[in-house]
Amino acid sequence: MQRMRSHLAAPRRRGNATVVALVTLFAIGSLAGVILTVSYRSSGEISATVDQNRAFFAAQAGANEALSHLAGGTSDPIGSAQAPARQSGTDYWVEVEPQGDDLFAIRSHARAGLQSRAIEVMVRVTVGGPFYNALFAGNSSGDPDYVLELGGTGTQADYVGGNVYSGGDVKLSGEAKVDGSIRATGEISGKTEDVSSGDSEPIPDFTAMNYAATADVKVADLFSSGASYKSNSAGGSAWQLPESSPGHIFRKNPSDRAVNTLATAKDDFYLEDPYEKVHTDSAMDGKDAYMVTLSGVDGEPGASSNQKVFYIDGNLWMHNLHTYSMKIASAGAGVQVTFVVKGNIYISDNLFYSDPKKDGIAFIALKDSKVSDSGNIYFGDPDFGTLKKMNAFMYAENNFYDYNLDASGSSNVQLYGNMTAGNQVLVNRDYKTIVKLKTVIQHTQLVVDFDERIATGELEMPGLPKADVDEDGGLEVLSWREVTPD
Repeated sequence: MQRMRSHLAAPRRRGNATVVALVTLFAIGSLAGVILTVSYRSSGEISATVDQNRAFFAAQAGANEALSHLAGGTSDPIGSAQAPARQSGTDYWVEVEPQGDDLFAIRSHARAGLQSRAIEVMVRVTVGGPFYNALFAGNSSGDPDYVLELGGTGTQADYVGGNVYSGGDVKLSGEAKVDGSIRATGEISGKTEDVSSGDSEPIPDFTAMNYAATADVKVADLFSSGASYKSNSAGGSAWQLPESSPGHIFRKNPSDRAVNTLATAKDDFYLEDPYEKVHTDSAMDGKDAYMVTLSGVDGEPGASSNQKVFYIDGNLWMHNLHTYSMKIASAGAGVQVTFVVKGNIYISDNLFYSDPKKDGIAFIALKDSKVSDSGNIYFGDPDFGTLKKMNAFMYAENNFYDYNLDASGSSNVQLYGNMTAGNQVLVNRDYKTIVKLKTVIQHTQLVVDFDERIATGELEMPGLPKADVDEDGGLEVLSWREVTPD
């Protein structure tokens, strides 16, 4: 009997082992399922995090790309939600929206997988330097006491229709008015709206332009061979070139202005055309101006000198004793010329465009390391004080000086273009005079009406340098933040 019970007990132990094995297998299977679920969820979270980072960095790159475009003068969008751009397999698109004067909102969107990120950047554009301002004084000398001053009252109050920049302080007194922004590294007084202190703007690198080698017309070189000394109705005797030469629009060291030429350190070239009839233009309105015709333009002899850079190693004068005004003859698509002078520029006569919509004239005065008085523009008639109106873009690497603008003939001076300097614009025109036996302070009114055609790209001028854009100037980022994607 005992032996029989022993044999009957064995199957029960085998059944228990099977149950244990099944339970163990079930537990292992459940644990594997949990592990797989956790692993799948973790993998998904890692993938989403990776996609979020990819989208964020792509949005950052899109914003930087738009900033680069703004620095280059374009505000076009980059891609769109329907047709995005791609970077490293990630879609992105950027919207650039104007927010007012010089302000832009950049909204950069990016999408990677199911993840989206967006960045908004508010930026102010200051790129362009002097040719993007009505008045520009870079104060390259770092003079801590420099002040750009505008003043006057009533009909003699200064007026600037455009932006103003000073590398020092700006002071508006009396009833002087600026219709535009004022930016300065120092203090601004006399205006409270649309001003910004502590800003700096870049100064173009004229040295890099290497005009002595790259200019189209090297005037002094032309006069060194082929010039003849002749008398002319333009005044006295002077060195001049044949009408077919692009340099014929200048006369060198005229004898009737020896008082001027003997006072300078270099040769003096006068902008006047010995092949055109001298007109007085006594009304000083440009209707009877002394014409200057470019070679090869509108049937004139020689190859075309339109849309060219004229380089003068010497001084350039617009100062003729027989006329009040000059005008460069235009044709077709207009005349665009740039006069670059390694010396000083003296502007005494009124200058008008034949076609104000198409014509452009730029004057650039560069320093000569061998001449201390160089790189300046003197604005005004040294003899008669009769300068009244100018159409031109003007830049002096050194200083911009008023010259005899306190004379009675220049009680009002109007400029359509700009008045700019790498160092200082000195426009202080208060002077004393006697009225009814009393000494009173008078003020010559300066009106600068900014010609924005270069800034907008409407006018292409030859040989103008562009301002460098770096972290110290050009673009001012006001805010940079992540926003909710659309």
